[in-house]
Amino acid sequence: MSSGGGRLAGKTCVVTGAAGGLGAEICRAIGREGGVAIGLDLVAAPDLLQVDIRDERSVAQAIQRIAQEHGGIDVLVNNAGIGGPRKPAHEVDIAEFDELFAVNVRGTWLCTKHVVPRMIAAGGGSIVNMSSMYGLVGNAMVPLYHATKEAVRLMTKAHAATYAQHAIRVNSVHPGSIDTGSAGSVRQDESPAAREYNARTLAAIPLGARGEPADVAHGVLFLASDEAKYITGAELVIDGGYTAV
Repeated sequence: MSSGGGRLAGKTCVVTGAAGGLGAEICRAIGREGGVAIGLDLVAAPDLLQVDIRDERSVAQAIQRIAQEHGGIDVLVNNAGIGGPRKPAHEVDIAEFDELFAVNVRGTWLCTKHVVPRMIAAGGGSIVNMSSMYGLVGNAMVPLYHATKEAVRLMTKAHAATYAQHAIRVNSVHPGSIDTGSAGSVRQDESPAAREYNARTLAAIPLGARGEPADVAHGVLFLASDEAKYITGAELVIDGGYTAV
């Protein structure tokens, strides 16, 4: 959907993980700024294209369809991700490990792989990858999640260096504790370990509160827009100051 004028006017924007609170807000923000937001998600939902970003055929077919129907793709927001098992690495099994990396890392790579040729042909574009404050610092609650988000962070920098010659900018966003209302989030977990984690995390945020999806969406909009035309390979941290102290 699009509202006409705005910072993303006339741009076709693909957003993965669009059924979640953060992805949905990013899509709404794109629409308010005049862009056409096309949401992808594994979950079947109205106004979303059902895609399994873990599967190359699913991704390739979706990107081809979008490019044909809209004449190209200007912006890709690799937002989809999962938290993975909340336990130390030695207790994680192979299936859990593979699923976490398949969604957070392979999914980001596959979407990039199939969008980049379209952007090269069009003469440029913007890719925004959703990492995390935990792609910058460590924590004992979800250690393998951190590994995937650090992978996304460095993938972003490598792709920024690789595709700059084609006027494709690639940047990462690093949200902190954002109140998305997700039923599967650590904040909805009532276990003693999760309660302790939540309290400790909140106490460590200098601004003293959790962020909102709109806080992250505004950052994504900036990096996606031409206002950020000289920014690539950058890390936009939106964490209330958590990683600053």
